Amino acid sequence: MKSPHGRSAGILLPAFSPRRPGDLGIGDTRSFCEWIDWAADHQVGFLQLLPIQETGDDNSPYNAISAIALEPVYLSCDPQDLPGITAEEVSDVRFSMGPALQDRLVDYAVVRKSKRALLELAWPRFAAADVSLKAEFEAFRAAEVSWLTDYCVYRWLMERNGGRETWDLWSDDCNTPQKALALLASEREAHPATVEERLSFFAWIQWLCFRQWRAVRKHADERGVKLMGDIPIGVSWYSADVFFNQEDFDRGWCGGAPPELMFKYDPFIRKWGQNWGIPLYRWDKMEAEGFPWWRQRISKLTEIFHIFRIDHILGFYRIYAFPWRPQRNAEFLNLTPEEAAEKTGGLLPGWAWRPDDTAENMSANRDEGDRRLKMVIEAAGGAEVVGEDLGCVPEYVRPHLESLGIAGFRIPHWDFDDEGHVVPPTELPECSFATYATHDHDTLSGTWNSYRDDISNPQSDPEEVRKAEFNLKLLAEFAGIPETHPWPAYSDVHQWRLIKSLLSSRSRYAALMITDLTGMPDRFNLPGTVGGENWRLRLPWAPSGSLSDQALDAASDKLATLIALSGRARV
Repeated sequence: MKSPHGRSAGILLPAFSPRRPGDLGIGDTRSFCEWIDWAADHQVGFLQLLPIQETGDDNSPYNAISAIALEPVYLSCDPQDLPGITAEEVSDVRFSMGPALQDRLVDYAVVRKSKRALLELAWPRFAAADVSLKAEFEAFRAAEVSWLTDYCVYRWLMERNGGRETWDLWSDDCNTPQKALALLASEREAHPATVEERLSFFAWIQWLCFRQWRAVRKHADERGVKLMGDIPIGVSWYSADVFFNQEDFDRGWCGGAPPELMFKYDPFIRKWGQNWGIPLYRWDKMEAEGFPWWRQRISKLTEIFHIFRIDHILGFYRIYAFPWRPQRNAEFLNLTPEEAAEKTGGLLPGWAWRPDDTAENMSANRDEGDRRLKMVIEAAGGAEVVGEDLGCVPEYVRPHLESLGIAGFRIPHWDFDDEGHVVPPTELPECSFATYATHDHDTLSGTWNSYRDDISNPQSDPEEVRKAEFNLKLLAEFAGIPETHPWPAYSDVHQWRLIKSLLSSRSRYAALMITDLTGMPDRFNLPGTVGGENWRLRLPWAPSGSLSDQALDAASDKLATLIALSGRARV
């Protein structure tokens, strides 16, 4: 199914990464508007974000505490964006942040504390706000009641439990939905004003979040730039959704991905796979009810985004599942399957709810995926849908996605024919999303130099050398870079030939990570790890103003030229 939107070029830019004078140590809605202007000025058709829902303690955008509530850390706290705050108060908070304000990595603890301080200052003053603002807030509460009520109660419960989202570790008087609601009723009766103030505070923060992101969408519409969102296949175990709607989830299994040998640094993934810890859906119940939870999730997403990527779309057909939670992974690392089964009552990781091991099972999985994805397209209401279909891909998935008009991912150096030659740019499917990397992968420079290092390292295993040689040859072949031995280090020449080839591809979408525009080696995330530098990278420059950069300007102009030459210019 050919797209009516034509071919476009995009940039992956996580919301935490932009920088601007006056920010509070992290990207915010105001800084993102500057990048929309940059995109409009350089023929970039869309800006791709990671999920912007509110996260838990690990700060992973793929581990949100709500499928809908937005992350307050991305709020602009400038006086013109945060009612009731003054420039002096923002300046004082900025001064108190110290090195965290300018660091190359987001210091989430400092950033959250600083923004929360400003929100707590501004909230009591909202009582004296303009009547129209207060009416807008109340209208928001009424319109969003179907999800906002549970979310606010969940945040109230978190506050009572030291800010922790881990509801199974909360105090005994509120660690189930029934106990929690009984406690809320009791507290409301004893301290009605106090309880209402906190519930209203959390609702007010969400009003601010949606207000600011809707303004970002409006600005993007005015500049002719599309915003691309991201919807994870799962929702966190520790979320308002799972806590209050436990009947929609099968908490006996955790979704993930099968074993993968490419994860050299993680023996658990190599042996058992990735255990994401997300509870599985009770798809039969959801479907019988008309998928209300999914429809609401998607409709709220499309209020902000013109395009959205379904992360791990393979999970709509079947998903690899673990009969234990990630907290127990270490117990199983060195066990044989037989020893593991003794611990789990005979259960082992595998495909849920059925593998693709027979024609009958493949047909059943495809049919279920068909019904679920048609629901997604219907709920999207005209928004463009992209599917991240990487990993262990059954043979029926890509033809099926194409029949629905859902563009699947193509990593050029992962696609090759039986003779070991890369699929040329002009032969990539039209209904595809071409990119060299997702947020989970190395940058172009990191990928190239990593393969090169594996080849030249005398300590490398011969099989690793063979794989590195093969992968580097494919990458070079896709870009028309001559094969040479020894392979040279990554350079500007390699960078721009790779970018030009990607843009010239037949794919509907072609996207680069913002880090690849100037050859940065820094990663956004290292899968299978928690903490460290994950989800923290800040760009060293901004697209305009005092933080502008000559190298960025030159690269941006060159990108705009290549986009125009490739026929991907915005229309």
